[in-house]
Formats: sequence, structure tokens, C-alpha cells
Amino acid sequence: MFRKISKKLLDWKESEYRKPLILQGARQTGKTYAVMEFARTQYDNTAYVNFEFDKEAAAIFAESLDPRVLIPKIEVFTKQTITKGRTLIFFDEIQLCPSALTSLKYFNEFAPDYHVVTAGSLLGVAVSREAYSFPVGKVDRLTLYPMDFEEYLIAADGLEFSAKIKECFEASIPMDSFYHNMLLEQYRRYLVVGGMPECVAKFLDTNDYVFVRNVQKAVLEDYLDDMSKFNTKSEIQKTRLTYNSITAQLSKKNTRFQYKLVKSGGRASELENAVEWLVLSGVAIRVYGIDTVKKPLENYKNIDSFKIFMSDTGLLCAKNNVLHNDVLYNSTELLDFKGGMTENYVCCQLAGSGHACYTWQSDGEAEIDFVIQREGKLIPIEVKSAGNRKAKSLKTYMQKYKPEYAIKISADNFGFENGIKTVPLYAAFCI
Repeated sequence: MFRKISKKLLDWKESEYRKPLILQGARQTGKTYAVMEFARTQYDNTAYVNFEFDKEAAAIFAESLDPRVLIPKIEVFTKQTITKGRTLIFFDEIQLCPSALTSLKYFNEFAPDYHVVTAGSLLGVAVSREAYSFPVGKVDRLTLYPMDFEEYLIAADGLEFSAKIKECFEASIPMDSFYHNMLLEQYRRYLVVGGMPECVAKFLDTNDYVFVRNVQKAVLEDYLDDMSKFNTKSEIQKTRLTYNSITAQLSKKNTRFQYKLVKSGGRASELENAVEWLVLSGVAIRVYGIDTVKKPLENYKNIDSFKIFMSDTGLLCAKNNVLHNDVLYNSTELLDFKGGMTENYVCCQLAGSGHACYTWQSDGEAEIDFVIQREGKLIPIEVKSAGNRKAKSLKTYMQKYKPEYAIKISADNFGFENGIKTVPLYAAFCI
């Protein structure tokens, strides 16, 4: 399946400043597939080491981390001849071998002509930085998110529609109503299926939502297992409680994360490590509130005020046991959950496009779902789960900060009026 990360991997390969690459992301986002497909098309051969399947592979790094010692061992272990620039050395599940992670520093310093890629799912939580030297400044890093709506659409033989969406987005001209309604249907399917590559592949093969849900449930169980494997005993239960609270909090009118809703009497001092674990593992995305809108936005974030979203809308629906027909046919029974689910979807699309997202609130009078920096400009984004002509919060924000333009994402067609660019839900990836 087409993945946008392929272009970034190619840019990495061709860069004269290339360093060993760490490809990180949550479990099941397709890291191994993306790298192996990249290797197949760009290299003569691949020296592949998987530290999960090949438990003895760690012995390669036991005595020395010098690449001049490691490369002959890797050749023997993988039965591959390693040639500078023509062989890709690929260490998979590298979080299970911290010494291999440390070795990247020495590949950068002593063997920069060798092309090395590593992939890991839980690098932020599985590797003890006290016990091992993390190669800070000696590696390049990329994050692979679940498939965004465009990647899903292309997988579903919708490449021509992707081009139409981009054309309408750039020019702010309405999409033909027939295609507009068809794409909204595809968007609702995507909400249920999500962007995990296996789920997308199974759905396109079978058109069976129950089959997809079983795959999603298995992924969710893997996440729970990880919370036990890569966590301290005192934090396991707190992390699970916090994780289980995400979907419930997204059903609230105010989707700001509240510790007291995780457990009775819950406080930041008790649960903030659990939140951090979920974010570092890639299971969740945290969006901080900002007190004022100025560059750089990171300087004005309020660390005590944030929202938490699931990293994939399909997993969000599965975790909440949402029936696919309720999403596909806009059931009124989902009214409380719909707003949070739509925000979650937009957050995933923005994160996948590389945006750092923030949220803004004005003394309870107005709230902007997301504020991003796009093409050097600070742009507010309001999200609506259906068609909505009103944009009161956007108008309040625009009067206060006077942005060059604002974006409203909803079920409405493309347009531009009174400084507000209207973007259909299915086109959020264009931002």
C-alpha cells in the first residue's frame, strides 16, 4: 500500500548529511513493511535483524559497538554481504536491544557511508536512558503514524479523488456534489476502519467490519500487554486507568483532559506519569492549551491544560464498542461522542501531516479546537462533526488575533468567505 513515509525515506537516503535513521511509531502502524518496501526498491540487498524474533541477535553487540567489528558479524548473522551505499542494514524492534541503539552513535561517527535504519515501537518507554547511552544528535528520526485518509483513499483505488480533493482545497472551489457526498461516505468508513494498515487491508479484501473489529481488538490487547511489560509495577494500573479514560473524556462537552475523571480524587501528581507513558509509546496524542497566540506556540503552552486523543480513530471506535452502522448512518445515539470522535480524527490527520497542534480557549466564551503554524502563519481550526454555517468561536478568535485566515472543517463543501476557509472533513489531510 502507498505510504507517504516512502518519500521521506528516499530524501533520507539521498541526503549528504544522512545519519542512522530511527523510524518510530505505535505498534502496527506499518514500520517494518514501509522500510522493507523502501529497501526492495532502493537497495541491492537488505541485512535484516529482528530483535524480537532473533533473540540471539543481541549477542552481536555484546563485546564491541565498533561498526568495524559489528559489520562482519551482521553479515554472518544475516547471510548478506554488506556494501556501502548499496545494502540497507535494518535493525527491527530495536527497543529490545538497547546496545544496538547505542551502536548507532558509532555508525554515525566511524561508518557514515553505511546506510542504517532502525524501527521501534516503544523507544520512549522501553529503553532505560540511565543504563544505556541514547545516541542524541547522532541519528535522524521519523515518526510513522497510521494511514491518513488520503492513504486509505488511494488504497481503495481512489487516487483520482485524492487529486480532485487537493485541487478543490488549493482553489477553495466546491467539489461536485455527487463526489462530495460519496467522499463523506468514505470518510465515515474510515472513521470505523481507521488507518492501521492491517485493518485497511482486511477491510478492502473482505468489506467485513466485524473482521476489522477483531483485528482492532487484538491491537488494543497488545497495547494493554505493553503497559505491563514496559512499565513499573506501581504505574501499570494507573496507566491502564488513564488509557481507559480517554474515550470517556472525549464524550464530554469539554474535551479537556481531567485527572479527576480517571479515578475519584485523581490528581496530576499521581497520574501524570501514566499520561506521559501513553504519549511516549505513541498510543495517544497530547494537545496542549495555549494561553496566548504568539510565535513560537510552544513557549505559550499551559502544561496543566491539555486534551488527549487516541492515535487512530478505528481503535477509538473499537475501544468504545461503537457499532459501525451508527457511524455510517449518523445515528443520533452517538450525539455526545460524535464531536470528540471528529476532533480525534482531525488531530490524527494534522499530526500525520507533521503539525504540532495546540488548542485555545477564551475565558469560557470561545474555544478553538486546534491552532497550528502553517506556511509560517498561525492558523486557527474549528471542527464540526456535521455541516454548520455558524463559527462564533472563530469570529471571537479572529477579532482578537486577526489571523490571515481561519479554517473550518465540517461536512460542508469547500469554500472561502469572510476570511474563513471551509474544508470538508475528508480533506483534512490537505492542511
